[in-house]
Amino acid sequence: MSILLQIIFATLGVSIISFIGVLLLAQAKHHLFSRVTISLAAGALLGAVFFGIFPELFDHHEGESIEASILSSVILFSILGFFLIEKYLHWHHCHCDGPHHTHANKSVGYINLIGDGLHNFVDGALIATSFLISPGLGIVNTFVIMLHEIPQEIADFGILLYSGFSKKKALLWNFFSGITAVIGGIVTYFFALTVEIAIPYLLAIAGGGFLYLAMADIMPELHHEQNKKYIAWQAVWLILGILLIYLTTTLAPHGH
Repeated sequence: MSILLQIIFATLGVSIISFIGVLLLAQAKHHLFSRVTISLAAGALLGAVFFGIFPELFDHHEGESIEASILSSVILFSILGFFLIEKYLHWHHCHCDGPHHTHANKSVGYINLIGDGLHNFVDGALIATSFLISPGLGIVNTFVIMLHEIPQEIADFGILLYSGFSKKKALLWNFFSGITAVIGGIVTYFFALTVEIAIPYLLAIAGGGFLYLAMADIMPELHHEQNKKYIAWQAVWLILGILLIYLTTTLAPHGH
């Protein structure tokens, strides 16, 4: 089997397995997501940023010419950029589409899709890079990425539901976002050097987007809960989301 086919099968496999996990979760009742999944998603986003994206961002290019200050600036400006995107989407929907509260939250979903799409693209690029080095390394990295991708996609699905997407649309957009891993793998195969240079900047933008989403949109929403019982469970699921990403990113064997 050619290296290109191996890359396509590996990235497509990660996307499909993640989608199956989300599809099974989608059979649960909608109200479960309002209190449980949003807290889990907030923790998963923070875990993905601090245990997944940022370590990968700085370790993957250690010793190269990109300075940490440049990458930090990209993170900062991506946060500001996502803020402006959300303000624009909020203004557009509030003035053109009718009821504020129905559509304004969808900006959260769109921001998450942008960040998740970039993240998945980079995952596909990393899988492709590994297969270009050796098939064995490609298999190991595919397994590692699959471990952290499943809980990440489940959290993303919960965010899309929270932001007003129907289950059908949330599943569809979640799948499209996952397919960007395949695109990242194919593009890397043909333009390996160019994509390799772009990876740290894509990771920085994705990390800034996830960080903004967790801190500016999801966690403030958790403060609206007044029931003491659910407040305690929010903390539990928030920490569980962080631990879940921690376990699947830092304790799994790393091949890159």
